[in-house]
Amino acid sequence: MRRRDFIRVIAGLSVAWPLAIRAQTPAGKIYRLGILQPAKPPEPLVDALIERLKELGYREGRNIAYEYRWAEGKLDRFPELAKQLVDLKVDVITVFTTPGAIAAKNATKTIPIVFGGVGDPVGAGVVPSLSHPGGNVTGISILATELSAKRLEILKEIVPNAAPVAMFWNDTNPGMVLRAREAENAADKLKLNLQSIGVHDLISFDVAFGKINGNQFNALLTLVDPFTREHRQRIVDFAAQRRLPAIYESREFVDAGGLVSYGPSLPAVQRRAADYVNMIFKGSKPGDLPVEQPAKFELVINLKTARELGLTIPPTVLERADELIDS
Repeated sequence: MRRRDFIRVIAGLSVAWPLAIRAQTPAGKIYRLGILQPAKPPEPLVDALIERLKELGYREGRNIAYEYRWAEGKLDRFPELAKQLVDLKVDVITVFTTPGAIAAKNATKTIPIVFGGVGDPVGAGVVPSLSHPGGNVTGISILATELSAKRLEILKEIVPNAAPVAMFWNDTNPGMVLRAREAENAADKLKLNLQSIGVHDLISFDVAFGKINGNQFNALLTLVDPFTREHRQRIVDFAAQRRLPAIYESREFVDAGGLVSYGPSLPAVQRRAADYVNMIFKGSKPGDLPVEQPAKFELVINLKTARELGLTIPPTVLERADELIDS
């Protein structure tokens, strides 16, 4: 299987950064890194961040200390948790998701903030510009809003009669509003009937599943945020029960038994965010570091799920896949 390189600096920019800036910590200095995460521990994405920092020379207790704040799936806790990190006077705050980035930005104008999973940081108001973010916020955009058309195109290749398509998304996450709108616009251009179904708590899942059971849908698109990611097994199992071909934004859903995903590697995003943290520790100003966006994306297909759904994946799709799962 092929694995493609992931990150590049945004097009048109030429920034001469070393491939690896090793930690050269002043004697006795211990950097304090605030980690604001939407999920419950343990979290593989946090592991990817810390593993990269280890590669750069950081060792907990020797030259770095971690301050974790977990929202445990409750995004309304972000402002309180961000304030706690600010009160601790950490050196840098790292965040994942748009609500976390907004909460951290509102909590401080001085402590550097590095985000590692915001779909549209300009549209969401996290930074004014990708090339010149200014202020105290920068990071890695997952460029999710611009990928909706490609996902729907892949879905139509696999399932020509995909319409109508149900779209699951967290309708209480402000960052997801932009992404859902982009998916709807893409569907209109493709002349594909896409029906939005919001999910944001366990009760809404029952309502959403009821809507699908009560209507004729031929496929499913799931937009990924901390809530849908946390409940990915529930979504994947429902799609299997209803025999719905489904496409997701993250490969974790395919690992859980979903059919296909197309999007950036989230662990790779977190590893690159660690590089930003290191550069800031070494003196770079966040406002001078351009927001990066992915240049390569993973197309992952679960062949076992395709067989169970009675689908034959077209050769044109298979040959573009970065990974095929068959177990």
